[in-house]
Amino acid sequence: MPIVHGFDPPERFVAGTVGEPGSRTFFLQAVEGNRVVSVALEKQQVEALSERVDELLDEVIADGTARGVIPAIAPFGLADDAPLAQPIEEEFRAGTMTLSWDPGDERVVIEVFPVGEEPAELADGEEPAEMLLVRLEPGQARAFVKRAEAVVGAGRPSCPFCGQPIDPDGHLCVRANGFKRRQP
Repeated sequence: MPIVHGFDPPERFVAGTVGEPGSRTFFLQAVEGNRVVSVALEKQQVEALSERVDELLDEVIADGTARGVIPAIAPFGLADDAPLAQPIEEEFRAGTMTLSWDPGDERVVIEVFPVGEEPAELADGEEPAEMLLVRLEPGQARAFVKRAEAVVGAGRPSCPFCGQPIDPDGHLCVRANGFKRRQP
């Protein structure tokens, strides 16, 4: 029987970081009362999850079958700019994530599995040892997207030529024949 860190809905579900740009560790964090679950993941995973949540909600709006109101943007009252809850204790590192819409409850459902325990890689009948299961109301989901976009965008600027991140002391740009580019 797997350990399921379930939140339906959480009081808070956010993406955040620890560390300086260039060496940040990204986390998904779900909070309900005194219970805090933090899952480490890659920047690209945060970016992909937020994009897909936004697309999913847009699809639900376009579908027109939702009984309740699905906000097109994050509701002002749900904005969350607070730091991650302390202490940050990593439960596991995220591998596969699944995303779906539950039409019965009208909630976004996010499942996060540890690296190496992705459902597709497990033997028949075998379950992952642990997972994060979060069920978000549409407004919460839009607020998650808004914050995730801000967190991802707060890192190092991208080189306009090659797209790679530019460190404070510049970087060797392959599109500039190895010349060092500096931050604009």
